[in-house]
Amino acid sequence: MARLVRNVAELEALVGQEVGVSGWVDITQERVNNFGASTNDEQWIHTDPLRAAAESPFGGTVAHGFLTLSLLPGLLQDAVYMEDMRMGLNYGLDKVRFPAPVPVGSRVRGHVILRSITPVAGGHQLAWEVSVECEGSGKPACVAEFLMRRYS
Repeated sequence: MARLVRNVAELEALVGQEVGVSGWVDITQERVNNFGASTNDEQWIHTDPLRAAAESPFGGTVAHGFLTLSLLPGLLQDAVYMEDMRMGLNYGLDKVRFPAPVPVGSRVRGHVILRSITPVAGGHQLAWEVSVECEGSGKPACVAEFLMRRYS
């Protein structure tokens, strides 16, 4: 369940804290194949389960790092609900890393920390640190600073 944040004052009080954790997202072969087709990245390590089982160091297919990264907006929205936000925009990313693979058939979820909130024309820029946990892994699958603009 998403953490309810009513206004900017409540957000400001949360800087430096883990604000929420998203629900789990299933990483299916269909999702990986669709992402590969959409991005023209159909490398066998992602889309050929038989070859990946035989030849990859992971024992099977794995999600694209950029697929994992593309889940950030949805993971954030699932973890934190900003009641007074009229509109939010993805502004950018900083310090993106993929420390561990995401095997097909696993589940991921996002741990969200609010790092900063800065006024901008008509709203605020928020810097979220999102760590994507892969169920059963000792390392995060992705760690990124996700910048967004929110408008009330």
